[in-house]
Amino acid sequence: MLIFGDLLTGTLGFAIRRADVIPGLKQHLTSLRPSDIHESAFLAEYWEELLNCRLNGSVNSHSHGGDNYQDRLPCKGTEDLNDVYSPYSDVTQLRVSYNVYKAVYLVAHALQDMSNCIVGLGPFLNGTCADPKKFEPWQVRLIVSLGAKVSFDQNGDPIAYYDLLNWQRRPDRSLHLVKVGFYDASLPAGHSLVINGSVIQWPDGKQGFRSVCSESCPPGSRIGRRKGEPICCFDCVPCAEGEVSNKTDSLECLRCSEDSWPNEDRELCIPKTIEFLSYNDLMGIVLCVVSIFGACMSLSILAIFFTCKDTPLVRANNMELSFLLLVFLAVCFLVGLLFIGEPSDWLCRIRYPAFGISFALCISCLLAKTAVVLMAFKSTLPGSNAMKWFGPNQQRASVIISLIWLFTSPPHATNNIHYHSATIIIECVPGSEVGFWCVLGYIGILACMCFLMAFLARKLPDNFNEAKFITFSMLIFFAVWITFIPVYVSSAGKYTVAVHIFAILASAFGLLFCIFAPKCYIIILKPEKNSKKNMMKR
Repeated sequence: MLIFGDLLTGTLGFAIRRADVIPGLKQHLTSLRPSDIHESAFLAEYWEELLNCRLNGSVNSHSHGGDNYQDRLPCKGTEDLNDVYSPYSDVTQLRVSYNVYKAVYLVAHALQDMSNCIVGLGPFLNGTCADPKKFEPWQVRLIVSLGAKVSFDQNGDPIAYYDLLNWQRRPDRSLHLVKVGFYDASLPAGHSLVINGSVIQWPDGKQGFRSVCSESCPPGSRIGRRKGEPICCFDCVPCAEGEVSNKTDSLECLRCSEDSWPNEDRELCIPKTIEFLSYNDLMGIVLCVVSIFGACMSLSILAIFFTCKDTPLVRANNMELSFLLLVFLAVCFLVGLLFIGEPSDWLCRIRYPAFGISFALCISCLLAKTAVVLMAFKSTLPGSNAMKWFGPNQQRASVIISLIWLFTSPPHATNNIHYHSATIIIECVPGSEVGFWCVLGYIGILACMCFLMAFLARKLPDNFNEAKFITFSMLIFFAVWITFIPVYVSSAGKYTVAVHIFAILASAFGLLFCIFAPKCYIIILKPEKNSKKNMMKR
């Protein structure tokens, strides 16, 4: 028996709901007296065995054959069943009896309530009452004196309720059934079974295991059913890119809005990162400093040239065009600042035309400087009109192209959400790609003409032209912008803007150093060469 008990220790099972107490039952069972049991062999045997006595005139024929029956003392008639313990009088574990008790009282009370119901004051819709001769199962509901609620579904079946029992061994080595939970079909789905795991007693050296096919899917994933397997068997599929789920065992994932993105666990949508080339970025700070440095250097050289405007070196190199070129170069350097900061519509409409016009004016100045020298040496006919091709009308062409661009399809700011899923890139778009490439193409045409004329003037007397320096500066200009185009097309975000600024600064520095560095070297460090005699040697 001990081994059998050890095997059962820790067993879990369901049982019919028991009653804590049935009113009056124990008092009725323990109120029996010898005078009440003479007519029942069962009660007589129960009385004699429980109290170990012998009834006079007992109808208990079974006990008469016992070895010790004749040795028992006669029953006095004053015995009390409350003085001894017996499973017979223990009404704390009644289960089937409790259901019978509920069924009898349910029928009796239901019929009484139906008979006493007053139309207009009934418990159903519009105060109606149930017909005692023809009623629906769901119309029967009783709260008995024990506090238990009894109801039926539409099929006439009672709502399922069971106790979850655990067979536990007490310190005295006795086995007892202990309630460790319950099942109630009237509770919401998923909460019908309630288990108090802390009071379960498992077999020695063992513990409970989850009896499931698949573990619950955490937030950030969804349930993926397995074809041909039970509904409890599934795979946890991570939410797709841009989708989240914020609850356990989610059947589907929800897509985030356009301005938000899932966090790392894909259980919450968070705002996307805003990206643009800011003055607070290290890259933006460096480009800003270099732009201002280039503008200051251009204006400084302009101040040196203006101070030395009467010297032969400055006068021999077309002083007015040199002043204009330095001013336009300073503007080119400052245009780079327009590309830093959060883009807006008005900023986009300024930056692109300012870039195109400033560089067109710079190249036009170089083209005019080269043309003046070339025509002076090559145009032998009096009244030659070759210079008409390099006059103000050609320099205004960049302004005209920019105005047409602004009035037809101007640049504007936009939020790019397609390049990188978790980032919103605020950028300027040209509006009209044709307008943007027309501006670049016009600057390229001017640069090609300037390079061609400087190449033709390369063998003229060195002291009277800057052809070699202009040729070299144009080579740098071409190298920078030819490299810029593929990088510009293949990149996005703040790096595209940084590449654009770098191209502006690199080409502007190339023009500044190639054309004005040799002159500043002579003016500042070799002033003895800045004389008419030295300029006229050849």
